[in-house]
Amino acid sequence: MTTPRPFGRTLCAMITPFTEAGALDLDGAQWLAERLVADGCDGLVLSGTTGESPTTSDAEKAALITAVREAVGGRASIVAGVGTFDTLHTVELSLAAEKAGADALLVVSPYYSRPPQDALEAHFREIADASGLPLVLYDIPDRTGTRIEPETVLRLAEHPGIVAVKDCSHDFLGAQKVLSRTELAYYAGCDEHNLALYAVGGAGYVSTVANVAPRQLRAVLDAFDAGDTAAAARLQQRAIPLIELMMSSGLPGTVTVKALLAELGLPAGPVRAPLRPADREAVDGLLAAYESLTAG
Repeated sequence: MTTPRPFGRTLCAMITPFTEAGALDLDGAQWLAERLVADGCDGLVLSGTTGESPTTSDAEKAALITAVREAVGGRASIVAGVGTFDTLHTVELSLAAEKAGADALLVVSPYYSRPPQDALEAHFREIADASGLPLVLYDIPDRTGTRIEPETVLRLAEHPGIVAVKDCSHDFLGAQKVLSRTELAYYAGCDEHNLALYAVGGAGYVSTVANVAPRQLRAVLDAFDAGDTAAAARLQQRAIPLIELMMSSGLPGTVTVKALLAELGLPAGPVRAPLRPADREAVDGLLAAYESLTAG
């Protein structure tokens, strides 16, 4: 069976650049999007967790999609994060994203209210029914407090508008269970799982670390597709020190990405409160890991 890859293999969960004054930096977003696509990203996920969606306005989200679409044209897919804790608001954001030029919607399970599985299923179905765009389920229970259980995903897979999952569940068995019984495209949402999920039939990844190392992460999947699984494993292992510092050091990925991009002279800007910037010690560690990965 051919693995479905509706949005490509190598997607970046792109940051949302801001000016030093904290305003949306559309020029910076276009520059960064161009660079990411040139360096091997098949798609860009906007206004997700890494894109600081909780602290950007509806108007900013739409403007970001429009600007990035203008920059990359048809060279990359654009998946718009529209998930909120409010079904009606999520529908509104979905329609706005469609109008702004997105190719698909990333919809996280509603956070804080912790709906039971039947309510969660109804939430996703209502959003999928409302928009003409395909929907990506975003399962990240560590942040939302609510798992999209595998049995719920299996039922949702019957909806023609629900085509993919961004998997941050840390349930590798559950992911394989759904992969074996549906045609959903599964994207690794945790960089340490990029190769593992791909090897069992995943579609690719939606990566935070790709903001700073897109070529190095793509090389892992390229090696696997070329049949050199030993090289793929070696390249994945080489990326682990940076992945660990960026994603498991106690700082959110948004903070670590923006810290590194600033050090590299690339568009980033500050994080919005309640997030706070990384301190000098953390930045120095990130930079050392980045330089080790990208050397040679």
